[in-house]
Amino acid sequence: MSELDASVRTLPVLPLKNSVLFPNLLMPLSVGRPASMAAVAAALASEEKEIVIVAQRDASVESPGQEDVYAVATRAVVRKMTRSSESQVELLVLGVERVTILKLELTGEYLHARIVPHPLPEDESTEVEALRRAVAELAGKAFSLVQPQAPAEFGQMLAGAEEPLRMVFLLASLISLDVAKEQAVLEAETRADALRLMHSYLSHEVQVLELRSKIASEARSEIGREQREYLLRQQMRAIQHELGDKNPEQAEVEELRERLEKTELPEEVRKEADRELTRLTRLPSASPEHHVSRTWLELVLELPWNTATVDNLDLKRARGILDEDHYGLKEIKERIVEHLAVLKRNPEAKAPILCFVGPPGVGKTSLGQSIARSLGRKFERMSLGGMHDEAELRGHRRTYIGAMVGRVIQALRRAGARNPLMMLDEVDKLGRDFRGDPAAALLEILDPEQNKTFRDNYLDLPFDLSKVFFITTANSLDSIPRPLIDRMELLFLSGYTEEEKAQIALRYLIPRRFREAGLTAEQCILPEETLMRIIRRYTREAGVRQLERTIGRVARKVTLKFAEGFEGAFAVTEDALGEMLGAEMFHQEKMRRDLPPGVPTGLAWTEAGGDVLYLEATLLPDGKGLTLTGQLGDVMQESVKAAQSWVWAHAGQLGVDRQQFKECGVHLHVPAGAVPKDGPSAGITAAVTLASLYSNRPARGDTAMTGEITLTGLVLPVGGIKEKVLAARRAGIRRILLPKANEKDLRDLPDDARQEMEFIFVEKIEEVLAAAGIQ
Repeated sequence: MSELDASVRTLPVLPLKNSVLFPNLLMPLSVGRPASMAAVAAALASEEKEIVIVAQRDASVESPGQEDVYAVATRAVVRKMTRSSESQVELLVLGVERVTILKLELTGEYLHARIVPHPLPEDESTEVEALRRAVAELAGKAFSLVQPQAPAEFGQMLAGAEEPLRMVFLLASLISLDVAKEQAVLEAETRADALRLMHSYLSHEVQVLELRSKIASEARSEIGREQREYLLRQQMRAIQHELGDKNPEQAEVEELRERLEKTELPEEVRKEADRELTRLTRLPSASPEHHVSRTWLELVLELPWNTATVDNLDLKRARGILDEDHYGLKEIKERIVEHLAVLKRNPEAKAPILCFVGPPGVGKTSLGQSIARSLGRKFERMSLGGMHDEAELRGHRRTYIGAMVGRVIQALRRAGARNPLMMLDEVDKLGRDFRGDPAAALLEILDPEQNKTFRDNYLDLPFDLSKVFFITTANSLDSIPRPLIDRMELLFLSGYTEEEKAQIALRYLIPRRFREAGLTAEQCILPEETLMRIIRRYTREAGVRQLERTIGRVARKVTLKFAEGFEGAFAVTEDALGEMLGAEMFHQEKMRRDLPPGVPTGLAWTEAGGDVLYLEATLLPDGKGLTLTGQLGDVMQESVKAAQSWVWAHAGQLGVDRQQFKECGVHLHVPAGAVPKDGPSAGITAAVTLASLYSNRPARGDTAMTGEITLTGLVLPVGGIKEKVLAARRAGIRRILLPKANEKDLRDLPDDARQEMEFIFVEKIEEVLAAAGIQ
C-alpha cells in the first residue's frame, strides 16, 4: 500500500452555506438540512466523532454536489451536540487540520468524502516574521477603532498565537470577510501567502473603520454644536426676559413695523404689507416661511414706490452733453431733446419706449448712458442676450424654494427711483424654450397702457413702470416678434462714414487709447492722413470697435519704443503702419478711367458702409442663356434677368441686333467673388451693363449709379444713399445717377459732399442710358 493510500480517509461531510471553519478554532453551528443532520449523526456514531466541514460556493444550493463545494476543507471533531428541535441540532465543532477532498459522494442519506491531509510547507523566514508583525499591528489598529478598550485583551490573544498561520486563522474568523476571502485564506499554499492576504484584508478594513469613525465623530460634533447653540439661545432668552429686553425675532418684527409706518406706500400695497407683517408675527422663527415673509417685506420697503429723480429739463445742457459724448447721430439727439421739451410742457407725460437698431459698434449702449446723464436720471442696463426663462423678467412665485424677484424690479430696487432710464440690451437675441418666452413678457413691460400696473410674480403687487424710460437695442429686427416691434419707436443708427470715424477717433478713441497706454498728445502724434489710412486699409466695419483696437495696437507699439529708450515726440507716418500693423487688410476700389463695353460703375451698401461695385459682362459666341457669378442673391439675380429682358425688348431702340440674343450667351460677373451680394439696387447698373455690351458702346467712367429697375423701364428708389454717395466720393467719382424718388435723401449728406458731387436724378431707364453715354 502506498503512503498516499494510507493517508486517505472517508468521513461524513457537513456543507456550510455562509462560513468557513479554520483549524484549531471552535465554531458553533446550527444544522437543519436532512442530509446534514444525517452526516452529523454518522459522525457522532463513530469513535473519533470526526466530520469534514466544507464551504459551499453558492449558498442557495440546498443539495450540493462536488462541483458546488470548495476542494479544500477542514477536518473537525464534534465537541458538543444539543437538539433544539426535531428538525434542528446545535453543534460545537473544533477544526483539526486542512484536508483536500478527493471525491464527494452521496451515501444513503448524507454526503461522505474521501480526503487527504493538506499540510503547509515549512517556510519560516525573515519575510514571514515581518509580515506577521505587520499583520499584528494592523489588527491592533482595527480593533482599537472598533472598541478603544480592546487592544490590551486583543494583544494577549495574538501573543498566544505564536504560529503565524494560527494568528491568520484567528483574525479571519474575527473580522467581517465573505466566504470567498475566508476560503482564500484557508487555501493559502504558504504562510507568507496567508499573511499577505490577511494584510490586504486588514488594510481595507482599517480604511473603512477610519472613515466610519470620522463620520460618527462629525455627526457627534454637529449634534453637540446644535445642542450648545440651543442651550445658549435659551439662556439668552432667559437673560433678556429678566432684563425686560425683547428677543431678536420680536425686535426684527418691530423694526419692520416702524419702517412700514414711516414709508409712504400706495393704499393697496400698504394693506398687503400690513397683512403680511401680521402673519410674520405668528410664524415661528425656525419656520422656512418666516424667512420668505421677512424677505418679501424688506423688498416692499426698499422699492421706490413714490421716489423719483427730478429731470433736468435744460435743453441747452442736454444738447451739450449729447454732443460731448457722441459725434453725429442728429436724429437720435433730436428725439431726446423733443422728449425733454414735452416733459417741460407736461410733467405727467409718459416716458417714450425707444429701440435703437444698428450694426455692432455704432454706440447704441453708450448712447443710453449719455441720455441718462443728460436727463439727470439713474441708469440701469440689463442684457437680454441668450435669456430663455421669462421668470428672469417676471420673477418666480414665492411658493417655490429659492424664488427671486424679476430683473426689472431688481433694477428699480438698485436705482432707488421709479423713473430711471432702463436699457434692455440685445433684445433681438432673446431665446425661447420650455421655460417660457421672454419676448412675451416684454409685451406687457414695454406697453405704456399695461405697464402702469405691472405685476411681478414674486412681488405680486402692481408697480407703475410708466415713468421708466425704456431703451432697447438690436442689431436686426428679423428675430423680434412683430407685436413687440409695434410697442417701440424705432430709431435706426446707420454705419459711420470715414469722415465721421475720423472725427470720433480724434475726439474720443485716440485720447482714450493713448491715456491707457501711458502716452500724452505731445509724445505721440497721429496725423490725419495716417488715421484715414488706418480707417480705409486696416478696418472695415459699420462701427468703430475695430478702429479703436487698431489705434490701441499703434499706441502699444509707440509705448514700446519709449520703453526701449526713445526720447522726444514720435510721429506715426503712413510708411510706419506696415511695420506696426502688418500688411494692409483691405483694398479700396478706385475709379477706373477707361471702361470697356459691358463694364459700368455701380454702388452698393454694406454694413461697413458703402462700396463701389463694377459689373463685368462678356458675350459668349455660340453660347446660350445668362450665366451669373460672384455670389449673387436671388433678388439681385432677378434684377439682372429683368434688365436683360428690357434690353432685349428694346433692342431696336438701342440699335442692337436681336440675333445676338439668340446666337450669343452672356456671362455677368460681380467682383469680389468671395463677398455675398443681394438686393435690387444694382438693377439700373445691370441694364447699363447689358446695353453697353450688346451695343459695344462703353459707359462713362466718371459716373456711378444705383437704383431698382422694373420690366417696363421704371427706376425705383433704393436705400443706403448716404453710404453709397460717400463710397463714390472716396473712389474719386463725382457724377452719380440716382432715382428721382431718392432726391430727398441728399439732406443726410455732409454739406461738402453735396457741393462736390453732381447728382442726376432719373425716372426711366432711357434717362439712365443717356446719362451713362450709351444712347
